[in-house]
Amino acid sequence: MKRPWIRVVATVFFVVLAEWMILAARTQSQQSPPAAAQSAPKELSNQEINDAFVRQISKQIAGHEQEPSGQVFKNIQVDFLKKVPAARFLLIMNEGYSKVLGVNCKHCHVEDDFSKDDKRPKLCARDMAGMHFAINQQLAKMQNLAPNPNGHFINCSTCHRGAVDPMERP
Repeated sequence: MKRPWIRVVATVFFVVLAEWMILAARTQSQQSPPAAAQSAPKELSNQEINDAFVRQISKQIAGHEQEPSGQVFKNIQVDFLKKVPAARFLLIMNEGYSKVLGVNCKHCHVEDDFSKDDKRPKLCARDMAGMHFAINQQLAKMQNLAPNPNGHFINCSTCHRGAVDPMERP
């Protein structure tokens, strides 16, 4: 017995999750850095590195920003990411995933070809997306949780909170 509503709910969930991650990342980026960071010699931050990549990639995809990212970029394998507009995909990666993990693009991607699957963290991220989806499906089935008007769900930040290894949070 197929339940087509599950696919719709999952897609809506992931879009809401992406928006939430972007909002959380923007809120976090608006906080001022500690005094020690202000006086340290200027080294490129993860955000500055990511922003440079986004500017470069945005120039390459000019005119295709509203097309589904699965048509604009190579080797996107996470279903909900294939469907979001290419410009939104860049925001999700830049202001969502990278901030939640506390890394820059080069952590998961080969610098000269982001489509390559040569790095373990990229493959792990795909596995984690599948786990994340499965947990949220299970949460949706649970009947004895306290009511929540927003529903019950997890996202990357639930565990990672700015660290690649959730056990070693900053």
